[in-house]
Order: sequence, then C-alpha cells, then structure tokens
Amino acid sequence: MKSVVATALAPVVLLWSSVACAHDASAWGGLFRSSDHGATWFLASPGTYPTAAIALAVSPTDGNHLLLATDGGLLRSRNGGRDWTRETPSVLSGVVFAAAFAADGRRALVATDGGVFTSDADNDWRPARVPRGAVPARIIARGAAPGRAYLAGWTGFARTDDWGASWTDAAPGLPDAPVTSVLVIPDRRESVHVVVADGVWSTHDGARTWVKRETGSDGVDALGRDVGDAARLWAARGNRLRRSDDGGASWRATGAPLPEPNASVRSVSAMGDVVVVASDRGLFRSTDGGARWVALVENLPAHLEAGPLVSDPSEPARLYAGFTLTPYPELWRRAAEGAAAWRRIDLTSLLGAAAFLMLVGILGVVAVRRLRRQDRVQTPR
Repeated sequence: MKSVVATALAPVVLLWSSVACAHDASAWGGLFRSSDHGATWFLASPGTYPTAAIALAVSPTDGNHLLLATDGGLLRSRNGGRDWTRETPSVLSGVVFAAAFAADGRRALVATDGGVFTSDADNDWRPARVPRGAVPARIIARGAAPGRAYLAGWTGFARTDDWGASWTDAAPGLPDAPVTSVLVIPDRRESVHVVVADGVWSTHDGARTWVKRETGSDGVDALGRDVGDAARLWAARGNRLRRSDDGGASWRATGAPLPEPNASVRSVSAMGDVVVVASDRGLFRSTDGGARWVALVENLPAHLEAGPLVSDPSEPARLYAGFTLTPYPELWRRAAEGAAAWRRIDLTSLLGAAAFLMLVGILGVVAVRRLRRQDRVQTPR
C-alpha cells in the first residue's frame, strides 16, 4: 500500500504547479536580481513559480518594495524579493500586464486583462476608469509630476495627472498605431519617448505635442536609458543597437550585433559602457558599449524569453530581469482577443491536474480492493 501511494504521489510532487522553495532556473520563468548591473544573477522569486514575469515596479522611496506582474496575478515583496505575497486574487485575477508606483512610493497602478486598478495600501485595489483602448495595457510608466503616469493601451495612449482618477488622451500627434515601448526620464524637465509604428517620438510637455525622431530606415523595437546619464538613450531593432547622446534628438548605430542573429531585443539598461539587453533569446551583456557581447547563462534560464529589465531608482547597479515560458506578444494577443479561459491554463497546471486525477483513481482502486478483501474475511462461509 505505501509503495503504491508513494508511486502515485511522485508525479504530483514533480508536476503540480504551486508554491515551492526550490527552483530550477533552466526550466522556469520568473524574476532574477543582479547587484552589479548584470555581472552575476540570483533568483529573486524563490518561493513562487510564475511562468511569466511580465513587469516589475520598484518603489522610488524603498528599493525593497516590489510589485511583480505575472501570468497568475500580482505579487508584492517588502524585502527585495526574498519573500512574496499574492495581492487580492479575488480582484486581480488572471494575467497582470503592467505595474507602477507613484512618486510617493505608496500608491500604485496595475493593469490586468480585465481592467486597470489603483491602490493606496497592501491588498486594497479598486478599479480605475480608463479611456477606450486602454485594456489590456502594455505599459504603465510613472511621470515626473507627483500624480502623473502614462498608459500604453492596446490601441491608445493616455496620461493621468491624479494617479488614475481621470485620464487625458495623449495620442494626438502620434501615428494611428499602438505604442509598443515607453521611456520616461523623470528629471526636472520630464521627457517621454515612445515607439509607434517602428518610429520614435518624443515630448517634453506632458504628451501635449510630439516630435518625430530620425533613427534610421529600419525602425526601432525597444527603448532604454543610461541610468547615470539622462541624455544618453538606447534603441534596439532586432539584434542591433543605436545610441543617442543628446536626449533622443539624433541617433547613430553602435556596437556589434548580438551573438544570436535572430534575436529580438525587448529591453535595454546601460550604465556607462556596461550595457545589458533582454531579448527573446535571453540576456546579453557588454562592458565596452556593445562592441562585444556575452550571453548570460549562469543561474539564468538562458533558453527562455526575457522581457522586463528594471533598475532600482535608489541603487542603479541593482537590476531585475524577468523571464517567461509563453512569449510576451502571445500573452498580450490572447488578452486582446479575449482568449477562452482554457487557453490561459499553462501546460504545467494541466499536467499537475492530470497527475492528481491519476492519484485519486489509484487510491480509489486500492480502497475498493481492500474493502473487498475485508468483506471476504468477515463474511462467514
């Protein structure tokens, strides 16, 4: 009997998707942290198994306060990722696509596949009214003003100056296409740079007027910045990078292509000559401004797609990277098309459920056989 139960429990232990204390970085998505701007990496979500770390918000007043948007809800950490708690699963159910803290480090905004929510405290989330086309949101980015944030929706782009209580259409002047990348430099003169229809557009007046930037004939996929130099910006197209040293006014190709010829860069973070990029082929790092690249594989799921690349505002050398089993564009597409609930169930959960049903069936058969044997013994001949 014990051997049968042990055999039945084995697949459940191996396959069931749940909270655990061990993590195989080569097999799962999740969040990873570096304290030396990408030289070394460590798992930042040891107690959870998110198969997609979609976005991360770091409090501007407390670098240990994190909000992690995943394919299974929103997670909060108060100690830099050592421990995580799930935020209000009854409200923030399903996929969470974006998260941002206000300048006060207390208020927050998050976007799910069903709406945008605002919060003033842990586990206290309320729906926020958003303009048409905002859901599902791709990005929420904090602005320089106290209550300002920018939201890139599936088909629109909006600004709030009261942290989600009301919104203003920020798309006039932009091409009629989705905003796919947003970079906010929240200095004294706030600058916002967005990617629309493969082009870069910039504003310095809260998205009231836009200026198109010339970046080259083949366009741009993603934007990034130098955390130590507000005037130095980075742009990526496929596996190649461009750089601007004048706040986006002019751009030039720089460095060598990534070692993966078919890679597509999702995010860029730079600190001087040290550049880290997240791509659909994992993370890459350069210490000479992109002239030479090294694939980062130690302690990381190198074969998985990497997306968010977020630095700590209070400690720029601290960098977070997120990975996913399902490509990020596919997650957004499913949400935008209103995919059926069964399509959102990941393979691991299906296997875990199958293993659990197998266990129930085996235990049921064993119980029936034992009852039959006992009945034979007790029934007089």
